[in-house]
Amino acid sequence: MTATATGKSLHIYSSKESLSFNPIRKTKTNHLKFTKTLFSPNSRCHCLAIRASTNSLTILNDSPTLSNPDHQLRVQILSESLPYIQKFRGKTIVVKYGGAAMKSAELKASVVRDLVLLSCVGLRPVLVHGGGPEINVLLNQLNIPSQFRDGLRVTDARTMEVVSMVLVGKVNKDLVSRINFAGATAVGLSGMDGCLLTARPSPNAAQLGFVGEVARVDPTVLQPLVDIGHIPVIASVAADEFGQPYNINADTVAGEVAAALGAEKLILLTDVAGILRNREDPGSLVKEIDIKGVKKMIEDGKVAGGMIPKVNCCIRSLAQGVRTASIIDGRVEHSLLHEIMTDEGAGTMITG
Repeated sequence: MTATATGKSLHIYSSKESLSFNPIRKTKTNHLKFTKTLFSPNSRCHCLAIRASTNSLTILNDSPTLSNPDHQLRVQILSESLPYIQKFRGKTIVVKYGGAAMKSAELKASVVRDLVLLSCVGLRPVLVHGGGPEINVLLNQLNIPSQFRDGLRVTDARTMEVVSMVLVGKVNKDLVSRINFAGATAVGLSGMDGCLLTARPSPNAAQLGFVGEVARVDPTVLQPLVDIGHIPVIASVAADEFGQPYNINADTVAGEVAAALGAEKLILLTDVAGILRNREDPGSLVKEIDIKGVKKMIEDGKVAGGMIPKVNCCIRSLAQGVRTASIIDGRVEHSLLHEIMTDEGAGTMITG
């Protein structure tokens, strides 16, 4: 069976060959090749090979059809992914990781696999994380009470020490280890490493303690890691000019890092579907909106509560040159791939 078409292409052929499995690889002629063979007892081997190029589409098969629906679906997914891979290849994507995706083992594994896959096909992901649930666990074990004001953790000296221990020493290294095990190369950093972030006290420091804001980003230590294909994993802790550590909101850190790197996209993983026109109606998801439109939603009270700082973070990053910012549902497995590799997306995309 043969089919050809102009433009982007997908080549499929099968043959009676021995078993092998080869991952996607780039050839000298800019083809992407993926091969998979399958067999069952008392049956002959069959090899499915997919080759993507930019010139034509050819499908060759020595059997009448691909009868297994799973194989057809995989072919379709790979074919549809090609233009997105071409669009984002070599581009920096900053992802803020937290919420439900941090609590569930399945969702955590999903995020790690998505990051590694994106890195393998040529994107440049950067991961920024918080770690609220893990901080709460250790504070409880140490009998240190947790206090919050306006959604922000009140951070005295003892709490700040615990925050640093958990975010830098535990959560960060766990994520680095998982990404490395999955096949990429991750490097763990905090805002203090290489003076990546310089903090300043928040305007409400008297009530919040050592809760800070990002005063400055110096990507000198970060950019070379991105350029060579490593995945930086950044804990949202930084020090001020006098060396005092501060706990900084991870959304804020992600937005400022994205701006400093000139990222193509900022993605915030959250525990909601995205921005809703009606907060009581999950089906009222806003798929895409510009800065003017989302500011109007804030004025009208349609965006409120904890969503406001996330939206403001996106607006600020867009104003500093980030191309798009998305607030997506981190409760959905592989939401990162849905957002980057499909037209449908996985939440709300805000444009400049």
